[in-house]
Amino acid sequence: MAIATYKKLESLSNFFYNDGLEKAGVRDLTGAIESLQQSLRMNKNNIDARNLLGLVYYEMGEVVAALSEWVISKNFRPEDNIADDYMDMVRNSPAKLEDINQTIKKFNIAYNYCRQDSLDLAVIQLKKVLSLNSGFIKAHLLLALLYLKAGNFDRAKVEAQKVLKLDTGNLMARRYLKEADNMLLPGDGGKLVSDAASSGNNETIRYNSGNEMIIQPRKQSVLTKSGSIWGIVLGIVLGIAVSCFLILPQRIKNITNNNNRTITGISEVSDSKSAQIGEYEQQIAKLNKQLKDLNERVGENQDAASTCLMKAVKIYMEDPTNIDGIALALEKVNVDENEKDLSAEFKDLYGALMQKVGSRLADIYYDEGKEAYKKKDYTVAIEKFAKAYQYYKDDENIIYYLANSYYDNGDIEKAKEKYDLIISNFPKSKCATSSKTKLAEINNSSAGKSSTSDNSDNTGN
Repeated sequence: MAIATYKKLESLSNFFYNDGLEKAGVRDLTGAIESLQQSLRMNKNNIDARNLLGLVYYEMGEVVAALSEWVISKNFRPEDNIADDYMDMVRNSPAKLEDINQTIKKFNIAYNYCRQDSLDLAVIQLKKVLSLNSGFIKAHLLLALLYLKAGNFDRAKVEAQKVLKLDTGNLMARRYLKEADNMLLPGDGGKLVSDAASSGNNETIRYNSGNEMIIQPRKQSVLTKSGSIWGIVLGIVLGIAVSCFLILPQRIKNITNNNNRTITGISEVSDSKSAQIGEYEQQIAKLNKQLKDLNERVGENQDAASTCLMKAVKIYMEDPTNIDGIALALEKVNVDENEKDLSAEFKDLYGALMQKVGSRLADIYYDEGKEAYKKKDYTVAIEKFAKAYQYYKDDENIIYYLANSYYDNGDIEKAKEKYDLIISNFPKSKCATSSKTKLAEINNSSAGKSSTSDNSDNTGN
């Protein structure tokens, strides 16, 4: 039963791979990605599907995502894998690597400008991105969206068409193209055009109904054909004269008085509102400055982390045994603390690298942490053990020493947190038994302090 299920999943994986290959052949890159991802869900070991997915990402300008897939493919099949050639294509071109780094940095800057509503600056950065990588589909789409927002529908249409040349199945590009066409070629929906169409001809009225023009004769009242019209006109004139000299002045005076009272009330309210608005504007300006500073720091941290990770991957591809070099490159990368600010592609590539070297990196920091712990330098010990835990989370000894360092440094809450983690994740280990003993000591100590405090209060009373 299990073999039959495996063969069925493998067959489905190959089916979706072939479907993705056909879509990639006609440049339906979005459809190809969906089929290839479905293929990998059925069989994650489908090396051909994973390598092709990396090629599609590379064609769309997503170089980090492409490298991530190829590194994972290399991990599954270390020998006789065409992913080596694909990675060599990027690795052996320093200029290409620099362009990739600049593309990622400038696109992130453009994205931050969009969040700050600095759309003109975002457009400038996106143009620089596309000058470095004209196949970067996300940059084309974001530029088209900014053009739509600014009312430059012709330029938005051009960018959407460029995306569809690169990726014929991109639904977002089709949506932007349709929006631009609708704004450039709005329909008239049967609007009345009698005044324009009937100029020079007072006997007919013309109007459009859909795609047809309707022409009909103008109706004339019987009064216009008789002499009694002059009596009606004279009565209207006399009525207007009476209104102007008797009724209208008093009504104008009443309306003026009401308007003056209304204006006075509005002025009083406006003064108080203006004061509140002034305060709100100051608060908004302060918050905008804080948001701008925060976005700049997030952008800088992400750019720096991406650069360090790319450097570490390059070192690993050149010499997988150079663990010290990889550790130095990743020194300032902390995925646990900045997880929300990092992209999915970054996490995938980082995870693939950790599968290869994570345990060896952890050994380096674990040994340094033990040396610091022996010297009772608990601050340094905490730093080293935390770094070791970041790289390798399946060693209870690392967590136990980290918990002991927190405990000896006086940070009881964090120590309890790590002891609980060991008990939960490694319940049958010796470290779990020792952790239970430590927690019992901490709880007994807390209970003793509480009892002493209560006795002191009773004595005072």
